[in-house]
Amino acid sequence: MRRSWLIASTFFLGTLAATAADVNPGTVPEIPYDSVPHFFKLPPDLYLGEASGVAVNSKRHIFIFNRGNSTGPAYGATASQVLEFGPDGKFIREIGHNLYAWSFAHTVRVDKDDNLWAVDKGSDMVIKFDPEGRVDMVFGRKKEASDEGGPWTRVNPPRPAIEGQFRQPTDVTWDPEGNTFISDGYINSRVAKYDKNGNWVKSWGDRGTGPGQFNLPHSIAADATGNIYVADRENSRIQVFDHNGNFLKIIKIDIPAPPDARVWMGNAFTAQNPPAGSRIPGSPWALCITPGPGTQYLYSSDNYPGRVYKLTLDGKVVGMLGSTGRQIKQFGWIHEMACPSENEIYVAEILNWRVQKLILHPGNAR
Repeated sequence: MRRSWLIASTFFLGTLAATAADVNPGTVPEIPYDSVPHFFKLPPDLYLGEASGVAVNSKRHIFIFNRGNSTGPAYGATASQVLEFGPDGKFIREIGHNLYAWSFAHTVRVDKDDNLWAVDKGSDMVIKFDPEGRVDMVFGRKKEASDEGGPWTRVNPPRPAIEGQFRQPTDVTWDPEGNTFISDGYINSRVAKYDKNGNWVKSWGDRGTGPGQFNLPHSIAADATGNIYVADRENSRIQVFDHNGNFLKIIKIDIPAPPDARVWMGNAFTAQNPPAGSRIPGSPWALCITPGPGTQYLYSSDNYPGRVYKLTLDGKVVGMLGSTGRQIKQFGWIHEMACPSENEIYVAEILNWRVQKLILHPGNAR
């Protein structure tokens, strides 16, 4: 039960007018929830690696993008695998087995037509599959094996971004017109826009801390009006734009960690060793927005203290749940979420190698 603040900024004609308002002066309720135990049924010879992505389609099939199927050394492995499960959690199939783009899984999403989109951070590629699981469109291009291999290096200042190419992309979303938005990502720090036919339109953003700048746009989601929400992770904020990339506002989740908060690895933070960057409480790692019509809610997860926050689309925190740990109903770095309804959420955890199905009970919030 903590306080939250929304920091909103409005940008007009190149002039920034910043305002800060305490829009939620009361305490933030803890939302009671259950985790469905042993929901996903894997075959005896199949295991999840780091579960980096999860998505749900209109038939309520669940797709998990995980860093499994590993071959080779720890660095330079093929660690990408899309697995499909039925509404009852039973395994159905693997999609894209031995796909050329597979390198290092990041996120997976499903669009309004049940097409599946996989974002591979290692190959710098985004792949669109049709509902039958066949490749429909390809975005980006990985480095050729005939050239000198190796990951993109990070230099300061960053190298200029190149149209149509990605450097460690992170996520994908769409507006109602079918335009595609890709967060790009660990190195380029921008958002790329394509039209519904896959044609490059534009990009916006670069490395920085100002409005419209990013320091690791890690997750991206769109509401029913086409506004784009970007988890600007290392800047510990969510930025909101219209579908043309015009800056609208900043949302910050400023709720202190409880005194007994734990970290998954290492020692707890202290006054002498405070959390920073992606580990600041409320710093967004994963975003999802509940579908319309009707009231939509934004869910955001953090690394520390390992919570999921429920927000209105204007940025008011109306509830929160969870903590870091290895037990059921605890979380180890939620990397992506799917929220097919307000009270049903799937969370993909990197460190715990699993996806949990959560059922929320906000009517019993305390």
